[in-house]
Amino acid sequence: MLKRDFDAVIVGSGPNGFAAAITLQQHGLSTLLLEANTTVGGGMRSAAFTLPGFVHDVCSAIHPLAVSSPFFNSLPLAEFGLNFIEPTIAAAHPFDNGKAAVLYQSIQKTIDRLGIDGSVYEKLVRPLYENCSKILPFILGPLTFPKHPLIMAGFGLKALQPAAILAKTFKTEAAKGLFAGMAAHSMLPFSKTATSAIGLVLLMTAHYKGWPLIKGGSQQLANTLAAYYTSLGGKIETGFNVSSLQQLPSSHAVLFDVSPKHLLQIAGNKFSSLYTKQLNNFKYGMGVYKIDFALSEPIPFTAPECRQAGTVHLGNSMKEIALSEALVWNGKHAGKPFVLLAQQSLFDTSRAPQGKHTAWAYCHVPNNSEKNITDVIEQQIERFAPGFKDCILAKHEMNAAELQAYNANYIGGDINGGAPLISQLFTRPALRLSPYKTSAKGLYICSASTPPGGGVHGMNGYHAAKKALKDVFGIKLK
Repeated sequence: MLKRDFDAVIVGSGPNGFAAAITLQQHGLSTLLLEANTTVGGGMRSAAFTLPGFVHDVCSAIHPLAVSSPFFNSLPLAEFGLNFIEPTIAAAHPFDNGKAAVLYQSIQKTIDRLGIDGSVYEKLVRPLYENCSKILPFILGPLTFPKHPLIMAGFGLKALQPAAILAKTFKTEAAKGLFAGMAAHSMLPFSKTATSAIGLVLLMTAHYKGWPLIKGGSQQLANTLAAYYTSLGGKIETGFNVSSLQQLPSSHAVLFDVSPKHLLQIAGNKFSSLYTKQLNNFKYGMGVYKIDFALSEPIPFTAPECRQAGTVHLGNSMKEIALSEALVWNGKHAGKPFVLLAQQSLFDTSRAPQGKHTAWAYCHVPNNSEKNITDVIEQQIERFAPGFKDCILAKHEMNAAELQAYNANYIGGDINGGAPLISQLFTRPALRLSPYKTSAKGLYICSASTPPGGGVHGMNGYHAAKKALKDVFGIKLK
């Protein structure tokens, strides 16, 4: 093998870029990780957006997949300073009647809380929870024959159903609303095939290892990964915006933690016409409108359980959430959007000055929307927490277009790296024997636009690196 500046170059320092770089570096290769921003992290960043002393998570905030990730769990991250904090309640879902459905880390407490729907929930979720360690490695990777086919068949029969259908197994509005809030993380209309999958995964992981936040902010995960990577001898260069292959030092392989759109801009002249066409046809999903709040006190939710929850889903009924998601998918703004809200400072005092608090909230909007909907989101929070607006000291807003400007991988504000349609679950971003291998020798894609999709878990990067190790360096991992 001819001498190169590095064995491999990795473009982009999100969770998948780090996972790829670490995997390659662990196997004795020399690697360089490049980041366009001045700080590493991608979706794992924190910033002082509002007032001095307030720490806000820019993108990711709550990390059920990070704490459950087979790859992250293989790393000594705690030794490098990473600390997860588990909220008292994983998630709460308030209703207009002042009550709330509750997702506890304890599956039994969740079952008991659901009353007549407890037995339905147990039948649906307990088998997944008990087999989580077998299910996660399969669903967090490319399509292969499962090691546990019967277990995966049981998961698939439930997961492939549209959320609108699976929700009908519940009798109460509380259980239906709780499930709708989970399924809405798919950022798809509930009529679509496999929209139950993300809802079931979130419920399963809540009982498996919880829905924790990271002490000090999501940036700490990026900093910890960077510290571990450099301890292995890896090199990082920030402020390096890659727009052409000619900018890169010589290497045997390049792995791109970038969107298909940017991959075409950087290396499109190297690809076959079929692969180029497939990347151009890749479908991006809904955008996001995000607000960070600095607050004088905790959010005064009517339902007491919401005041103990790390995550709160605001959308009331299954019917209302389904309408909101359908409207956005069809290019319209919802008057009462489904709002995802996190309350990190309730459990991490480092996030705000003493006695003060933060809130992290977003809702789905049409892709590339530039509309200001701060008032709509605030009203939705106020609906379940009268007096919320009086607590606001300062706020910072980002519309879908601004989110893309902040992180180039969020095309039109799509934080999932592409719509998780059934046609794009295992074949993203193109239909190939390996979704990570491009049509050009030595070039790989490892972003959220590859299986298993979005989320802070690093598995896309790990699997892409595994493929590159085999193809380019003759190293085969189990």
